[in-house]
Formats: sequence, C-alpha cells, structure tokens
Amino acid sequence: MPVIRAADAQIHEMHNARFVAYVRPDAGSAELCLWQTHISPGTEGVGHKILREEAFLLIQGVVTLSIDGEPSELEPGDAAVAPAGSVISLGNPGAQPAIVVVTAPVGFAAELADGTVITPPWAG
Repeated sequence: MPVIRAADAQIHEMHNARFVAYVRPDAGSAELCLWQTHISPGTEGVGHKILREEAFLLIQGVVTLSIDGEPSELEPGDAAVAPAGSVISLGNPGAQPAIVVVTAPVGFAAELADGTVITPPWAG
C-alpha cells in the first residue's frame, strides 16, 4: 500500500491558488489524483471547462463553486461533483483562507476561455 507523506506532496501555484498534490501518477497512482487547493481570501475564480469529472470537498473556509454558470456557496463539510464538459470556477469570497480537497481521474485537463488547454503537472 503506497503511502504519500505530507513531505512528499508537490506544491504548485496557479490562478491565485496553491495546489498541494498528494495522490498522482508519479507517486504510484494509476487512476486517481487527489490534492488540496488553498484559495486566498477575496479570490475570484477563473472559469475553465473541465474535460473529466472532478469532485470537491470543502475542509476550511467558504468557497463559491460555479458549475455551468450556477454558483453555489460551500461551507466546511459540503461536497460537489462537476461533470466532464462543464465550465467551472472556484473562488473564495470570504475573509479567511479556504481549503478544498479535490479528486479527478489521471489524465484530466481543463480548457481556459481563450482555448488554452492546461494539464496540471500532477495529472500525469
């Protein structure tokens, strides 16, 4: 059973957020990715189309998750699923940092409004 220690997490910065990647292909996962997204207070989400399904679980703070233009405010313990092909954004309207645990399949990618396709480094 592979164990990924906190010290072995990869940290990436993008769109005013910190991504702390734990479960990922280079750490032994063949099918799943799991990471924390740390979102600074007062951060507006960057809209992007996801090409694979993603699931979210809010651990700390408050976030606004918009899926296909429908915003929902999440509080700690709330979860959401965004289907493949949907346009999402994740922002933090609060005064405190927010932490969201996110999971998606290996190989997921997202398309920005300008057509740029991003494959996060931890997606393999």
